[in-house]
Amino acid sequence: MAQTLYFRLIVIALCSLSECIQHRYHYISRNMNWTEAQRYCRKTYTDLATVYNMNDMKQLMSQLNNNMKVWIGLHNKLKWSMGDPVTYTNWMKGQPKGQNKCYAFKTNGKWLEQACNERSKFICFNDNLVLINQNLSWSDALSYCRLNHVDLVSVDSEEIQRWVSGLVKKASTPEVWLGLRHSCALGVWFWMNGQMVCYQNWVNSTVDKSCDTVRSGAVQSGGDQRWISLPQTELRNFICTKYEE
Repeated sequence: MAQTLYFRLIVIALCSLSECIQHRYHYISRNMNWTEAQRYCRKTYTDLATVYNMNDMKQLMSQLNNNMKVWIGLHNKLKWSMGDPVTYTNWMKGQPKGQNKCYAFKTNGKWLEQACNERSKFICFNDNLVLINQNLSWSDALSYCRLNHVDLVSVDSEEIQRWVSGLVKKASTPEVWLGLRHSCALGVWFWMNGQMVCYQNWVNSTVDKSCDTVRSGAVQSGGDQRWISLPQTELRNFICTKYEE
């Protein structure tokens, strides 16, 4: 009993310390209209900046000098350039007015409408994740990521789950490997970067923990992109974490 309690306390401590940023913003000093900026970001990085929360806002603001106004990836007030729905906003007073369908970000962190053909500087983001469209076993996928990039992806927050959900829609297999592994000896799931599983997004409340075969975690490429347990010998696409650029 004492050993079990000690292990649970360790898990709680690791979960509270866990924090991983899987994307970076890049300020582009060239003046372009919204469509040109989107095209540039998609070619050079991942896309125009997406803002999910206050932490993202702080990162964006750190990229700007005083009295600047830059394009972000918001359009039509309803979704981001990546296709994600808008779940967080920080509109300037009196905005949006509904006259334009493209939006900018000011140094003070406030958002405002801007004519789509207006030329402005802009912010791109790079999510530091890459989908590998090869069908490999979990162990081979792990080796591939560590040889060519950093590691199989660890999805330890809702924010990272959003980035992963956007990537897996382009997968060629029904599930995509994550860096998630089950330990029969300890009876727990853990990430290959050493973190315990704090944030969870399983397809069922009861996760398959059987030990008849070694099991690893994958995310569905369709539906609502939830996690499932699979034998590690299954062949699937996978997501690697890249080196920061």
